[in-house]
Amino acid sequence: MFKDMYIDKYEKSPRTPYRVPYIDMTATGRNIARLRQEAGLSVSDVQRIFGFTTPQAIYKWQKGLSLPTIDNLIVLADVFDVRMDDIIVKASA
Repeated sequence: MFKDMYIDKYEKSPRTPYRVPYIDMTATGRNIARLRQEAGLSVSDVQRIFGFTTPQAIYKWQKGLSLPTIDNLIVLADVFDVRMDDIIVKASA
């Protein structure tokens, strides 16, 4: 039943093409930077929380050049005290 609902939602029709959702990496990166700042954390603080040797991954997330893994999203959501959906910005094509 769920499969049928999903297929119906995204199936093409002659009148209405489907819109597949995707993650807006740039907007998600801006969100990560904003949430980090609102939490009163520096990039170095987040680096230490994750145990990264360099801050490059965090800068890449904030610039929208890459996305955190699911595991890292879970940690970010916990650190920022938000849901993962509050970090990720969805868009549709």
